[in-house]
Amino acid sequence: MSITVGSKAPPFNLPSKPGTPVDVGQLLGKEKVVLLFIPLAFSSVCTAAMCHFRDTWAVWQGLGCKAFAISVDSPFTVDKFRELERIPFPVLSDFNKDVSRLYGALHEELMGLKGVSKRSAFVIDATGVVRYASVSDDPKIQVDYAAIEQAVRKC
Repeated sequence: MSITVGSKAPPFNLPSKPGTPVDVGQLLGKEKVVLLFIPLAFSSVCTAAMCHFRDTWAVWQGLGCKAFAISVDSPFTVDKFRELERIPFPVLSDFNKDVSRLYGALHEELMGLKGVSKRSAFVIDATGVVRYASVSDDPKIQVDYAAIEQAVRKC
């Protein structure tokens, strides 16, 4: 299944650290939400992407959106990644790969690893409708930051 522009964003709940679930579903239909799927925490491209969002966080806050990064890494790993890189928004663990699969953002195999999130971005408006969707098969290519920002501005 793939989530496309114009479709209703499916709700989900994932941990941001061991034993700490985050119910993103309760925000859908109430707030603007940006979902950033990253292949693997601590990899160079994922770190650069999250640091970009961290360093431009004032812009995203000014747009009134909630942002979440999602990785198939364990809750222990995503919590440490967020802490060490000082990422000002939750990094969620999709260790079981359910949400990545649900959003159509899952490599069945990447570099010999089974089930890795595709570098992807989704912008969901305050009615819960997807207004921007980008799913890349190339994990080395960054998301289009300007396109994501423009989509949030239009919400």
